[in-house]
Amino acid sequence: MLENLSKQSPKILVVGDFMVDNYIWSACERISPEAPVLIAKALKQDKRLGGAANVYANLTNLNAEVFALGVVGDDEAGEFLKRHLKGIILTQKGRKTPLKTRILAHNQQVLRLDEEDSSKIELEEELISNFNEIAKDFEAIILSDYGKGVLSKKVCQALICKANALNIPILIDPKGDDYSKYENATLLTPNKKESLEALKFKDLEGENLKLGIKKLKNDFHLKYSLITLSEDGIALFDEDLHLISARALEVYDVTGAGDSVIAILAFCLACKVPILKACELANEAAAVVVSKIGSVSVSFEEIKSLSLSTFEKKIKSKEELVSLLEKQKDKKIIFTNGCFDIVHLGHLSYLEQAKRLGDILIVGLNDDESVRRLKGEKRPINKAYERACMLGAFYFVDFVCIFEEDTPFELIKALKPDVLVKGADYEGKEVVGSELVKEVKLLEFERGFSTTSIIERMRK
Repeated sequence: MLENLSKQSPKILVVGDFMVDNYIWSACERISPEAPVLIAKALKQDKRLGGAANVYANLTNLNAEVFALGVVGDDEAGEFLKRHLKGIILTQKGRKTPLKTRILAHNQQVLRLDEEDSSKIELEEELISNFNEIAKDFEAIILSDYGKGVLSKKVCQALICKANALNIPILIDPKGDDYSKYENATLLTPNKKESLEALKFKDLEGENLKLGIKKLKNDFHLKYSLITLSEDGIALFDEDLHLISARALEVYDVTGAGDSVIAILAFCLACKVPILKACELANEAAAVVVSKIGSVSVSFEEIKSLSLSTFEKKIKSKEELVSLLEKQKDKKIIFTNGCFDIVHLGHLSYLEQAKRLGDILIVGLNDDESVRRLKGEKRPINKAYERACMLGAFYFVDFVCIFEEDTPFELIKALKPDVLVKGADYEGKEVVGSELVKEVKLLEFERGFSTTSIIERMRK
């Protein structure tokens, strides 16, 4: 599913409150003598796409063909958005573009300053007119409402009516407690707190969750009803209630998680993915986002990585390893290689000894074709990916890299390990790649174990 989706580029329109997120990263070491407040020393600052613009960024990162439609002010933040968004960005003179400045100390938010104008825009008719002209070109439409005045009831109803007439799914991230302005949308994505405000329920526990989510669907004539439940995942109601459990990742910052959810949902519906599967993928995207700091985008590669087993995550390409090792300059890198066709006690002992020689142990693994060339047509017994998973399951193996060549020379040349490890049977023989490393270590194999002898015993 993910492999197929990553090759798609659906056309998606994002309409709503485009904002700028400004992050000031600081170090905080003392309290001010003037008042009981922290003294923070600014280290760096960066501006990011926020609000509806973060939904746009998420879709771009998913390789969708994205178009923006919105209204900004004639200020620096508005100009920033115009430079970074492809689409129709109308300018209202005298209006302030929403700007959120977050001050972080030691990766924790300590203060947020908001500059904005939340009054209704003056360009409703112009916005609706532009929408009516371009809507037919898209496979999904998102209304990202942050309550900053762009998505009034008049605008929402006009856009929903047009999208329904064109049979295009229209998804809405709602704001406020009056959901009547979103009536007849494909779906809404409120969180639990927002749902409680709209429903006027005391809680959404147990039977109340089913009653509440069904009420949202029926009262506002939605095709699907969703409620995001934070650490409990996502609740979906179509003909019945479905609970999609959340992934257990450490939560650092929930900023932008809702934007990633609606981006994935729109992408999936544009590609005709069933709604339940779309919710599962959206849930996984949210898990990736909350494990990072600030408004960030998520990719299908990150979602795919989340679904991999621990040992599968150790299987890396040459390019991935080169990038990873760039950040590990202070570590001692150990490299060894082989076919490891049927992993046995001899291999375990050898690899554990190799790991003790440094910090990171990388195992180069011959692919199936090179094993056939080296060992004969009846080998390998196990396919390369299966062999790589077996090696990755051992705690002392940090990474596994499958290579196509008969020797690991090119891989060693790219990775530049500190120590090259081979078996003691290489004593007096040429070790491929020895000239590329600082040290070559020859280790004794556990006697009485070999893949060839295991195969022979099985044949007998």
